[in-house]
Amino acid sequence: MGPYVLAIDQGTTSTRAILFDADGASAAIAQREFAQHYPASGWVEHEPDDLWNTTLATCREAMARAGARAGDIAAIGITNQRETAVIWDRATGAPVHRAIVWQDRRTADLCARLKEEGCEETVTAKTGLLLDPYFSGTKIAWILDNVPGARRRAERGELAFGTIDSYLLWRLTGGAVHATDATNASRTLLFDIHRGSWDEDLLKLFDIPYALLPEVRDCSGRFGSSLPELLGGAVGICGMAGDQQAATVGQACFQPGMVKSTYGTGCFALLNTGDRPVRSRNKLLTTIAYQFAGRRAYALEGSIFVAGAAVQWLRDGLKLVASAAETGSLANDADPTQDVYLVPAFVGLGAPYWEPDVRGALFGLTRNTGPKELARAALESVCFQTADLLAAMREDWPQAEGAETVLRVDGGMAASDWTMQRLADILAAPVDRPEIMETTALGAAYLAGFAAGVYPAPERFADHWRLERRFAPMMAADERSRRLEGWRRSVRALLNR
Repeated sequence: MGPYVLAIDQGTTSTRAILFDADGASAAIAQREFAQHYPASGWVEHEPDDLWNTTLATCREAMARAGARAGDIAAIGITNQRETAVIWDRATGAPVHRAIVWQDRRTADLCARLKEEGCEETVTAKTGLLLDPYFSGTKIAWILDNVPGARRRAERGELAFGTIDSYLLWRLTGGAVHATDATNASRTLLFDIHRGSWDEDLLKLFDIPYALLPEVRDCSGRFGSSLPELLGGAVGICGMAGDQQAATVGQACFQPGMVKSTYGTGCFALLNTGDRPVRSRNKLLTTIAYQFAGRRAYALEGSIFVAGAAVQWLRDGLKLVASAAETGSLANDADPTQDVYLVPAFVGLGAPYWEPDVRGALFGLTRNTGPKELARAALESVCFQTADLLAAMREDWPQAEGAETVLRVDGGMAASDWTMQRLADILAAPVDRPEIMETTALGAAYLAGFAAGVYPAPERFADHWRLERRFAPMMAADERSRRLEGWRRSVRALLNR
């Protein structure tokens, strides 16, 4: 039996473990949800023990379903919700506070103050990021400032910080390894993506002790071994990447110019720009796509805060549908003479706007507007936002101009044929959906399996990527232009521009 590679996919609302075989096919999967905590308006937290317990439980369950033992597993790969921050005691492993989730907005005032002081240019030049509560750095500062004694203990080296990958690695190795990978480090506001190291000036800016930080390593390589008692034997942990970068790897976007877009609760599009970081003029993020043998590949990233969440709003908030799957057929039957636009700024607008304080709005409502038109508006909002991202990417990276854009998609919404066809129509570009939709977990598995000798070099792995369906644009050019202009008018109205 085997060899298998075990991928841990620790997400925002659930944890999954997937066993992949030597051909990259899924052999078994287990998933468990965990509680979300909202202690104040705009605050989102997780219990670190919930993340650990669901990780261990799903790993054991997936192994049991496949009939696999520890000796059948060549390596473990970890991918994780990015930017979520946890600090724990190095001696006991006990967290000093709940994990502060990437969605959390409690440090908005600190970010605003630092912007007013003119700090954002320095931060962006070094990290490729914007000053926003989304990232880990201000979360760390908040914990140190608000947990009694935490700052003094951190300065004495008694505490450890990690994004969730680092925390799970610590727990899996019984505290033997405190490390992260370059992609997760690049999302902290503390890491110089050009030099590939923690930055002393940024640590001073956020008042964060160096002793708190993990060692930064390649995405693929041996991080350590799991304690034998956890999985019935020691297994090497050989791969790590943040979820969107892992999806980029799973989609085999190894060549400059390749783009992937993941449609989950939000949407994250990454454009591989090769070995040179590209500074955005359109509020996109410059980030590390992956790092092999000390060599970094970079990406431009656009983040949409609300994608699948718009469908959840139709289902859970408005009670218009019983399941997300109904929205495609409703949208297909919508009145074509009605131009209804939803700007789903439920938690502000992400790239290329980065307006966290605006809120959502509907435009073009008539007396005849009903569930069908609202379903179409919700699904189209994701397509329009993706068009905004790709337009910004083309402007930021001149090499993309004139080249055919083919968008590789994954995530829950990618299963909707109607949405993917409308996406191709709005983008005027092909949209490719792969056979293996678990691209985030597959990316983590590849990183680990590559280091363990199970999977081939990136270019050969890319040859194994398989297309399930290509959606080619079918909408007339004048109709596309009219609908895009309607969307842009709606956004301008919301932003009062």
